[in-house]
Amino acid sequence: MNNNIRWLRDRIKMQDLQGIIISNPINIKYLTGIEAEGTFLITPKENIYITDGRYVEAVNNKLTINDEIFVYDIKDLTLDDYENFFMFCEKVGFEENYVTYAKYKDYMHRYKVNSLEETEGIIEKQRMIKDPEEIEKISRACKITDDCFEYLKKYIKVGLTEKQIAKEIEDYFIKAGADDLAFETVVASGRNTSMPHAVPTDKKIEPGDPITIDMGCKYNGYCSDMTRTIFAKYVPEEIKEIYELVLKNQKQVINEMKEGTNLKLVSRIVQNDFKLHGYDLIHALGHGVGLEIHELPFSSIKYDSVLKNNMVITNEPGIYIPNKFGVRIEDTVWINKGVSTPLTKSEKDYVVVDI
Repeated sequence: MNNNIRWLRDRIKMQDLQGIIISNPINIKYLTGIEAEGTFLITPKENIYITDGRYVEAVNNKLTINDEIFVYDIKDLTLDDYENFFMFCEKVGFEENYVTYAKYKDYMHRYKVNSLEETEGIIEKQRMIKDPEEIEKISRACKITDDCFEYLKKYIKVGLTEKQIAKEIEDYFIKAGADDLAFETVVASGRNTSMPHAVPTDKKIEPGDPITIDMGCKYNGYCSDMTRTIFAKYVPEEIKEIYELVLKNQKQVINEMKEGTNLKLVSRIVQNDFKLHGYDLIHALGHGVGLEIHELPFSSIKYDSVLKNNMVITNEPGIYIPNKFGVRIEDTVWINKGVSTPLTKSEKDYVVVDI
């Protein structure tokens, strides 16, 4: 039995649960490595994966004897089979943040459980702490992202459109060995940089444009996330004060990110510094990165989270002036033995392209 499943079995016992029904595909992948559509059950005696018959062979090929997971074709199961999975169980956990009310009622009817109990995101909370293999996969995704940025510094020219640059990023990731994008690439230039989640358009790069590039890829399922704001031909004077304010706070936060750091406090410090200069921090300062691009913990004045060793989290302060421009600088950071190690290492001082 793998360590993640063994951990979860111990944890649900501590919560006085006799089993758990897991339907979130991200959590299933984390626990089992399985990516096929299906439901994973931890019962008092067995670990069971129920899937469509189209995936049974692929799932069985993925598993080893040591995984101790029994695979069932959904069409071969009777109502009696479902009832037997959790026979004599008083309380069984479910993922209340993922399951709809209709699915909840289906579970109650199908498994005949006496009581379905909320599990308060126990798997998501465990996923916050990465093991060495996970760190290696995230690091590899970050290396591909850094390499892509180096390529872009030579590729981006005045006259190219935001869409062309975004497409080049996506093509580069696949050629470099990434599985896929971690999220939809953001390429914004000129006034479009004032929108934190701008969608690439047909706007052409012009001299003096700030260009915000927010990009990330997946490597073996694990994500990277990095943002840089660069400039075409020259850096406009009106942007320099804001760029330096964002960069100063981004560097200071990395220095503060260590085991035991309160993320709410750090977020408030950045917000206060921005306000002192007449600006606002309009989005979270950061978020966890792993199998999902946005996962626990969140760095925000709204959440009271504390950093722990082997968490991976972004650090992304930004300032946005409506209809003028915006600046965001972001790194993916590993909390490592009481210090922070940026996994994205691309330069952050003024980068000017097409000079």
